[in-house]
Amino acid sequence: MANGLPNPPCAVLTADAARSLVDSVDAFLFDCDGVIWKGDKLIEGVPETMELLRKMGKKLVFVTNNSRKSRRQYSKKFRSLGLEVTEEEIFTSSFAAAMFLKLNNFSPEKKVYVVGEDGILEELKLAGFECFGGPEDGKKNIKLEADFYFEHDKSVGAVIVGLDQYFNYYKMQYARICISENPGCLFIATNRDPTGHMTSAQEWPGAGTMVAAVSCSVQKEPIVVGKPSGFLMDFLLKSFNLETSRMCMVGDRLDTDILFGQNTGCKTLLVLSGCTSLPELQDASNNIHPDVYTNSVYDLVGLLQK
Repeated sequence: MANGLPNPPCAVLTADAARSLVDSVDAFLFDCDGVIWKGDKLIEGVPETMELLRKMGKKLVFVTNNSRKSRRQYSKKFRSLGLEVTEEEIFTSSFAAAMFLKLNNFSPEKKVYVVGEDGILEELKLAGFECFGGPEDGKKNIKLEADFYFEHDKSVGAVIVGLDQYFNYYKMQYARICISENPGCLFIATNRDPTGHMTSAQEWPGAGTMVAAVSCSVQKEPIVVGKPSGFLMDFLLKSFNLETSRMCMVGDRLDTDILFGQNTGCKTLLVLSGCTSLPELQDASNNIHPDVYTNSVYDLVGLLQK
């Protein structure tokens, strides 16, 4: 870092850079938490930004690591905030988890145990898989009494761990015992985000904290299907006739959004409206640098109209 400025090639978004960026891409991939909204509160200028980019003929796709909702549920959330977004334009880590099993020919005779919420359960059911766990198991307790033996379903062939506000000791033990004792049981993580803007007021522990707990208990690393894994991009490319070099990933996290874009060959735009602050971006220890950064997606509107 020199003169207090970010290390190259990261640069602040200017009017010329904004025009160059928009001219060079056909599609914008937007993260949601911290970019489009915080909790259930829309970030200022998002509708105007989406409208302008669509008028310019750009494809908009929404790629979120938040597994709490399914694509159907996210489409409903977009509509509740006054944004028209179809299910086909939404790619979630819950959907990615279900598609990972489908593309890897997961046996229909096997079940899936879910440490997570309704989004994962719904996507699994839509993909034709039998699953259980989720919020219901958040109500279950364990008493560590003498000779207590924890029963589990030996037909579980995969455990999926995602963001779970109902995470408890029961779920951790169920996941642990399935992964450890059921032969060939897959350990899948929707993502490893340490925190996220689950509400508009502050950040909260992310799915990565649940994943870390289960990972520690089984002494095994999971298969990660959300950002920055390339699996989500592979599936996205099968859905749209686009080249990654003609896409721009817009996100608020360096280690997921920006790294995802870089790993898959996209251009990258970091917005400072979510998890990453300017001091964090400029810190000498940071080695993930977006092509450009700006305060929020709304800056695109002002810069493009200059």
